[in-house]
Amino acid sequence: MSTATERPTRTERPARTEAELQQMAKDHLWMHFARQSVMTEGPGVPIIVKGEGHHIWDSQGKRYIDGLAGLFVVAAGHGRKRLAEVAAKQAEELAFFPIWSYAHPAAIELADRLADYAPGDLNKVFFSTGGGEAVETAFKLAKYYWKLQGRPSKHKVISRAVAYHGTPQGALAITGIPAMKEMFEPVTPGGFRVPNTNFYRAGDMGAPTGSLEEFGVWAADRIEEMIQFEGPETVAAVFLEPVQNSGGCFPPPPGYFQRVREICDKYDVLLVSDEVICAFGRIGHMFACDAYGYQPDMITFAKAVTSGYSPLGGTIVSDRIYEPFAHGDTAFYHGYTFGGHPVSAAVALENLDIFEEEGLPEHVRENSPIFRRTLEKLTDLPIVGDVRGDGYFFGIELVKDKATKETFDDDESERLLRGFLSKALFDAGLYCRADDRGDPVIQLAPPLTIGPSEFDEIEQILRGVLAEAWTRL
Repeated sequence: MSTATERPTRTERPARTEAELQQMAKDHLWMHFARQSVMTEGPGVPIIVKGEGHHIWDSQGKRYIDGLAGLFVVAAGHGRKRLAEVAAKQAEELAFFPIWSYAHPAAIELADRLADYAPGDLNKVFFSTGGGEAVETAFKLAKYYWKLQGRPSKHKVISRAVAYHGTPQGALAITGIPAMKEMFEPVTPGGFRVPNTNFYRAGDMGAPTGSLEEFGVWAADRIEEMIQFEGPETVAAVFLEPVQNSGGCFPPPPGYFQRVREICDKYDVLLVSDEVICAFGRIGHMFACDAYGYQPDMITFAKAVTSGYSPLGGTIVSDRIYEPFAHGDTAFYHGYTFGGHPVSAAVALENLDIFEEEGLPEHVRENSPIFRRTLEKLTDLPIVGDVRGDGYFFGIELVKDKATKETFDDDESERLLRGFLSKALFDAGLYCRADDRGDPVIQLAPPLTIGPSEFDEIEQILRGVLAEAWTRL
């Protein structure tokens, strides 16, 4: 009979060489949103092994600035030991239990805290494990809510052109990027698109180009036009990001969201603020709807709520939407095994403590104008057409001709972004995103802890690489 002293001690995973890891990846790893040919036919994939503050290191020992916070996620920065420690403590105490008819303290306390941060009467939190699931939850809940109101024909949803809202089938119906949907057709029905708020391309949309405010009213009124066209009795909700990510950081014009709120109220349509990227300091507030002064009916969140130290997402719901579920035998038959996971919820609570202790949202508000001015220096380059965004979330649109705003065709984008820019920026020590889901852009969303000296370093790397990119055209 074995005794405790005879049990084998835990062994560490064997250290792998670069060649071994690359071969294992080539044989077995299917990366997300990536061409597998970089492993099967190319030199392999960058392997990131360490993070500290706003830097990451690869398996070759080279250091990079994390200019995208992993994926808009690591808001508090890498290497926060206290987040790792609270995760370990929670795992020892209660590693897992579902919130299917049960609860645990971490999920209860986190729901209470998020409701406290959320504006108005957004008081109920439905947890998931990521942003796509949070959007899926909001889509299903919007349709169910209207059925419970005796209005089952209200099932359609409106979102903006080029907007990304996730990959689950329902969220994909809301996503406004045709190239990401066509291979999965037929997608869930009911998604309709309106113009986005890219003022730089207002003329291409047939929109007014005079003032930003006038453009904002025009863009908001296209939502009303779509509701009228489809019939208000058929439209359940409008899904909007405070700052649209895909396409390159489109901030809302002044008054835009106030006009959208008026339209939604007029036609009895729910307004969902998709803050998977924008919540928790990215725009300088815990929730970006507060930055722009509007009251949504639901908020979706994920990413920075834990700074990525454990997966977590959720949907925050108004009292009005929750009310039909508060009594009797009505239930929302929807959920996720790992939604509100004890470890993730405990990490989120500790992460939000860091936000408050270090004043990270305030830090973003103070430094965002400096970040903008630093990036705007790049507009002296012939390839830089526009710098836009807000908070610590900026996009740099690249053009062939600044005078005409002529963009690149598909072949040129392929050569520029994938063939040169992404690798060149990484080789120069900056991890960020070169994206062509709309017009070609470079996106920056660094950890919220950086400041002016890092802004200058990022600008210098971008300047060198973009100048070289122009010579290659």
